[in-house]
Amino acid sequence: MDKQVYISVSTLTVKSYQGILEYSKEIQNVADMIHCDVMDGVFVPDKTYDASLVSNINQNTNCMIDVHLMAVDPLESLGDYIKAGANILTVHYEAFSNKEDLVKAIDFIHKNKALAGLAVNPSTSFKEIRPYCYNVDVVLVMSAEPGAAGQKFLPETYDKLKEIATFRDQNSLSFKIEVDCGVNETNAKALIDAGCDILVSGSCVYKAEDRAAMIKTLKKGG
Repeated sequence: MDKQVYISVSTLTVKSYQGILEYSKEIQNVADMIHCDVMDGVFVPDKTYDASLVSNINQNTNCMIDVHLMAVDPLESLGDYIKAGANILTVHYEAFSNKEDLVKAIDFIHKNKALAGLAVNPSTSFKEIRPYCYNVDVVLVMSAEPGAAGQKFLPETYDKLKEIATFRDQNSLSFKIEVDCGVNETNAKALIDAGCDILVSGSCVYKAEDRAAMIKTLKKGG
């Protein structure tokens, strides 16, 4: 496969603080990124860690840090995750009732020398987020409702990925397309063929007998 595919391994399946650090160290030389799922308990029901753990992961691994911020007030905490070492900082379109704040968030991330990502839930059409895609580095497509690991992959995701990839090509844009939830060795090739550049894997890698081998399998498309 000629296309460059990146694997961002999610920490969501690991429940303890120390376990996350150990897992991050284990996969750092095989995975391209560590996907830090940050939840505030409001935007989604569950609550996970904050910027202090992201900082600890960053200080103890050599991987890119891919922060996925699931919070109702992203602007309040963006600076904390920048300081913690986020290389990619992704906010949810649905978290901004005032879309001017979304523009401010993207600008803030860029001014602080990180890559800006925009995440979109399954129920949100690509048409809604399209105006903002000219200014982001990553578009993160949720292939299940955010907030819990191990969910079933929604097949309509393929059409959304193809729509985004077509828009990107038609407008000569360079943002990466990332997909999160239900990614595994059986659908990796179809996701890549649909236009995906970054595969987020949680349970698939974590539960594998040979995690390094699974990461390599996903990168090759299964």
